[in-house]
Amino acid sequence: MTSDADLIEKSHEASVPAPRHPEKAHRPDQPTLRKPDWIRVRAPGSPEWAQTNSIVKTHKLVTVCEEAGCPNIGECWAKRHATFMIMGDICTRACAFCNVRTGLPRGLDPDEPRRVADAVAKLGLAHVVITSVDRDDLADGGAAHFARVIAAIRDASPSTTVEVLTPDFLRKPGALEIVVAAAPDVFNHNLETVASKYLSVRPGARYFHSLRLLQRVKELAPTIFTKSGIMVGLGEERHEVLQLMDDLRSADVDFMTIGQYLQPTKKHHAVARFVTPDEFASYAEIGRAKGFLLMSSSPLTRSSHHAGDDFARLKANRLAAAPLRRA
Repeated sequence: MTSDADLIEKSHEASVPAPRHPEKAHRPDQPTLRKPDWIRVRAPGSPEWAQTNSIVKTHKLVTVCEEAGCPNIGECWAKRHATFMIMGDICTRACAFCNVRTGLPRGLDPDEPRRVADAVAKLGLAHVVITSVDRDDLADGGAAHFARVIAAIRDASPSTTVEVLTPDFLRKPGALEIVVAAAPDVFNHNLETVASKYLSVRPGARYFHSLRLLQRVKELAPTIFTKSGIMVGLGEERHEVLQLMDDLRSADVDFMTIGQYLQPTKKHHAVARFVTPDEFASYAEIGRAKGFLLMSSSPLTRSSHHAGDDFARLKANRLAAAPLRRA
């Protein structure tokens, strides 16, 4: 027979949220480095930030801005720019760098595409970035849900351009084709780090699979802009970053982003070093020389930071390059 004390204890356990990173709980604490001055950002709190926050909460949506602890949330939300993270806030993978919670996700919400589209319209977004958690539990990795979100946005806000930042759809045949058929304006999939760091930083993924994914997008739809990004400061060597650039160009990727890795907690991968602004500028110069239509490389660069402005530059740079290709 269950006692009152047992019922109270079970009720308390049910009310306590699951740990954000259960797989990291027993790892030893990693050293933390003091952030240099060039990493400092202002705390959010402007009236415009509050308006964006209200729309996000009213529509019961998840943003990667919050879940990943993005340092640019104050700046972006003050401009009414939010990056929506679909399919819940629980990821099936446990990357060593990521602050998104891990565990067994809940079922898909069939009303989410409508709510995302309505929020996009209310925010008046000219360009929106849609990302997601990894959903290895789904047969298509969530590809059809991405397509439904894109379609809903196009119905609610026809002038809004759509950028997707997708998982790798590893071992999900046909998934990529579903997303590409929905015709996003930009297809982004991040490599995150150099090949030698995958085992320790991104163990659930495969470097060459991610490269092939990006290459396949261009084969299916050559006019879609492709994009990928990495973090530095994870212990990579400079020559490895340059090789990664060559690998992306071999896959005909248009746009590359490089930003500083910031350690979310002591249980996450340690920051090996803070890369200087001059080094970031050097990477940007080299990337442009290698043929990327656009490079964004700075300590606070993130995949969706200034995405709308970057999309306008991408289009302009493609047009400018077209006569050179014909010549």
